Amino acid sequence: MKKAAIILSVFFLATAFTVANVWTNDKAHSQLAFTVKHLGVSEVSGTFNDFDVQVQSTKPDFSDAVFTLKAKTASIDTRVEMRDNHLKSPDFFDAAKYAEITFKSTGIKKAGKNKYKLTGNLTLKDVTKPVTLDLVYNGIVENPMSKKPTAGFQVTGTIKRSDFNLGSGFPAPMISDEVTIKADGEFAQ
Repeated sequence: MKKAAIILSVFFLATAFTVANVWTNDKAHSQLAFTVKHLGVSEVSGTFNDFDVQVQSTKPDFSDAVFTLKAKTASIDTRVEMRDNHLKSPDFFDAAKYAEITFKSTGIKKAGKNKYKLTGNLTLKDVTKPVTLDLVYNGIVENPMSKKPTAGFQVTGTIKRSDFNLGSGFPAPMISDEVTIKADGEFAQ
């Protein structure tokens, strides 16, 4: 009995030091943006205005972080209502049928000082594909307002809209197949 109590104590002590810290995005200081090329001559950008990101990590440098994102498809905003409505239609995101975009990381690899390659599964509409994104960890500061630690991250990368059956009726000369993603965020525990 005493041996079992010692083993349980060691187990609980070991897990106490590896409990993941959970960080959530500060919506007022976070942005999920994208850019596509239109007619090959200009870039059009937009954002998803309603999204939540959670980061779980046991290490202070976030080298074991797991990122989870959920974005409301209907929150797409390109500053042109007619275009936003078209992007919400079945031609693109079909927001009435597919209410969320999701991302769940599956791995993270160091790629330099405070730089990582973040891999995970991205789901747009009914298609889930693995993607690799660039992640920069911008450090932690104490937020002077909340007095809580605040971590900063930037994620960038490129996906192909054709991989997710987005806008298949619009060829690449009209709207680029490549979509650049840029997400910036502040996260608090």
